[in-house]
Amino acid sequence: MDLINFRVGQKTISLKILDILLTERYEGNLTSLPNGNPSFLGVKDYMGTPTPIFDLSIILNNQSSYEINTALVELLRSKEEEHKSWLHALERSVMKGDAFDKARDPKQCAFGQWLDNFKTENEDLKAILHRFEEPHNRLHSLADKLLLLCEQDKQQEAIVMLEKERSTTYVKLMRLFESAREQISLDHKPIIVFTTQDGQKPHIGLLVDQVEDNMHCEEEEIKSLSEITNIGFEIDPQTRKMMQGLIKRGDTHTVLIDPSAIFRPEHLQGYEPEETESYGLF
Repeated sequence: MDLINFRVGQKTISLKILDILLTERYEGNLTSLPNGNPSFLGVKDYMGTPTPIFDLSIILNNQSSYEINTALVELLRSKEEEHKSWLHALERSVMKGDAFDKARDPKQCAFGQWLDNFKTENEDLKAILHRFEEPHNRLHSLADKLLLLCEQDKQQEAIVMLEKERSTTYVKLMRLFESAREQISLDHKPIIVFTTQDGQKPHIGLLVDQVEDNMHCEEEEIKSLSEITNIGFEIDPQTRKMMQGLIKRGDTHTVLIDPSAIFRPEHLQGYEPEETESYGLF
């Protein structure tokens, strides 16, 4: 069978190509309808057919990709502020002799520990985060050097070194924080995948983060659902219905999704479609 792979958070899901009508960039222009399902975003008219749109990230991750990305941006902003405070504390210690109680070892720094453990499939973000190591380590190593100089009555030498590192290492670190946040924000361009049951009319739309690639898969390559729990899925009964199995290629895992298992809300029967736009496959 021929499949198209999509990225949803840190997960990759697959849809049969015959289940897909088209994809469209998500602009947030949906009609809201009362519904108790948190993954149901609203309705979009497709050729006169009111089509319910579901956020696949909420279904699979219990949180939208927008919320996940926003939280990550805020975390990086808070870590940037922590390092601003770190440098100010070191400056007070050098200039005024105040006690310095901040982390000197970059591995003991909360951000350093987070950096060592954070995983992402975003190659551009991964490259930016890799560039943090050198200036982050260098900044933290500065504390021991400057405080030792102060103990040796070489305060002026310590001040000169501090100012040099402030205009080089520290500036580089701050720019990396900004670049990482920008990469997270710019990279998130979600799309709606309109699915079909009959090859003509839309059944539902699924909000995903991006299209990845296509592949051919034989039936025997699809593993049982029991293996999905080993790669980070907590499967509730509703989600289990839409998962047909796990496909493993090398070190990567893809979950095959059956969109027909997500039912159209009953109250759409009385929904009157608005004027439709022209949609294109891209």
